[in-house]
Amino acid sequence: MYNFKMPMTDTASPLKKLEQLEFSLDSVTDLSSSPPASPSSPAVATFSCVDGVTELRFLQPDSTHCFTFDLASAQLFKLGTVQFICVSDDNSEERSFSKGVNIKFGSEKDSKEFCDSFEEWRKDALVPGSSIVSASNSKFDEKIEASSAKMYFHYYGQLLHQQNMLQDYVRTGTYYAAVMENRSDFAGRVVVDVGAGSGILSMFAAQAGAKHVYAVEASEMAEYARKLIAGNPLFADRITVIKGKVEDIELPEKADILISEPMGTLLVNERMLESYVIARDRFMSPNGKMFPTVGRIHMAPFSDEFLFIEMANKALFWQQQNYYGVDLTPLFGSAHQGYFSQPVVDAFDPRLLVAPLMFHTIDFTQMKEEDFYEIDIPLKFTSSVCTRVHGLACWFDVLFDGSTVQRWLTTAPGAPTTHWYQIRCVLAQPIYVMAGQEITGRLHLIAHSAQSYTIDLTLSAKMWGPGASQGGILQSSTGKFDLKEPYYRMSQPQAYPAAQEPPLPPQPQLNPQDIQIQSDDFEEELLQEPAQNAIWLRFHRDAYWRSANTVNGLGLSGGENGGYEGTAFRRDGKRSPTGLRSSAIPSVMASPPSPRKKGTKTTNATTTASMIPCGVDPPPPPTTP
Repeated sequence: MYNFKMPMTDTASPLKKLEQLEFSLDSVTDLSSSPPASPSSPAVATFSCVDGVTELRFLQPDSTHCFTFDLASAQLFKLGTVQFICVSDDNSEERSFSKGVNIKFGSEKDSKEFCDSFEEWRKDALVPGSSIVSASNSKFDEKIEASSAKMYFHYYGQLLHQQNMLQDYVRTGTYYAAVMENRSDFAGRVVVDVGAGSGILSMFAAQAGAKHVYAVEASEMAEYARKLIAGNPLFADRITVIKGKVEDIELPEKADILISEPMGTLLVNERMLESYVIARDRFMSPNGKMFPTVGRIHMAPFSDEFLFIEMANKALFWQQQNYYGVDLTPLFGSAHQGYFSQPVVDAFDPRLLVAPLMFHTIDFTQMKEEDFYEIDIPLKFTSSVCTRVHGLACWFDVLFDGSTVQRWLTTAPGAPTTHWYQIRCVLAQPIYVMAGQEITGRLHLIAHSAQSYTIDLTLSAKMWGPGASQGGILQSSTGKFDLKEPYYRMSQPQAYPAAQEPPLPPQPQLNPQDIQIQSDDFEEELLQEPAQNAIWLRFHRDAYWRSANTVNGLGLSGGENGGYEGTAFRRDGKRSPTGLRSSAIPSVMASPPSPRKKGTKTTNATTTASMIPCGVDPPPPPTTP
């Protein structure tokens, strides 16, 4: 659908003279119209060079109006395979744009021919470089192997996996609260949703009054997001879905807010946090905000004989000396090592922790992409009990540092289960510790091209008691784990009562329609039960909340009736008076820090936080004044 005429040269001009080149467009829409106009009728794009000035014109046959762009200052931004934005740069230091149009082609072939011609005409106009946004050498492709990226985007391009995340009411409800409680940060602002998926966070931002939202999604889910957004007309005119990687695409304007859900297992798995900070550097204005703002990896040693025996028993299959006449024992050592190289993903009883936790802070506003390539965390704990330490338990939380409310999203043990669960690195050789004995070590994460990390863990028990200051390490154990290949145990935490207690009677299968969330009075009644029954009653209620969590296959309106785990603090230090109440289930998560003063930098540091000693029931959360 294009007409090409052979170029003519003019020896009197330094510019190469090209005659008219035309392309047919399905539509052209003026971006400056308010409200945005609906897609117009077919149009024609024309390249021309007159008196040394190269121009691109968009003309609608049924209209006398023509959009004209000087190619010396025009830029082309790719929104999809057949959709682009053409803008005129005013050449100011702030890189703003004076005018722009949204253009759409009838086929991918036409759009490719147009892009190629745009690039050639820019060169003929002696403008340095090409302004087309599609990069031939993607930074993402350089560091991530193609097979991993293909599987990754295939996984997130399926609706069933998006549904699994949407039905995690802790995750979705906390994001919704963080946005709605900080409407002042979103109202009238430009927002970029990094890794938009279904577009749910983009629509949250639009509900909060965002001026415009650019939803960037690299997988095929971008098409579903367009369909979902189009079906919600209140938001559709303020959300633009861009299919592509944040490393490759360009945007016509800077963003005031970045919102994303880039967290993986152990916070850093899948390496999307790198894309999050790349989007910060490329798209966010200097005074912009990031939702989430800060992440913390929490760690504590644990003791779990049941899990250790389960892991060890897996390799017993390879101890058979006569398996259909074959001796399998030569592979027993390799199999044993392989099982213990898998991090365990499940939800566990927080009383399995044997020392106060510590955490490592990652400030998304300050971290560089390269800082995620290798993360080294020194470990230091003091054991609360005499026991065998079987490894290190880890989980994470993130802070949404809004101007009005600070809200935390936690994946801590004891809190309502999320689709992230928790993660435990089990050592093949446990270490023995006494109460008060110091446990030291190192957690070393090294990124690899399969979008994950290799974990090197070392835990050591130091000498203790009289003369300990002159002693060294009594025993040490090490392990290497591949975060890419975890063991998804997915079991719910079991109760470990101090005294023998009768088991709970079997619970009937719950239907979504039958779920009724208990009132706060019921929770207070549980907390007032005699100590003998307190453990079982608390875990009975804990199991009730987990059964309501739709990650486990039940339906529940996210955040409306069930609530969500997460602590919110206003800038004045008071708890947020949100209408969505948080669960009263105790958590071992460290208390969120006091609100930071503006301009205070959060350092990438390792900090020790206090925790209720293992074996002692945590007190109920403080009541709201």
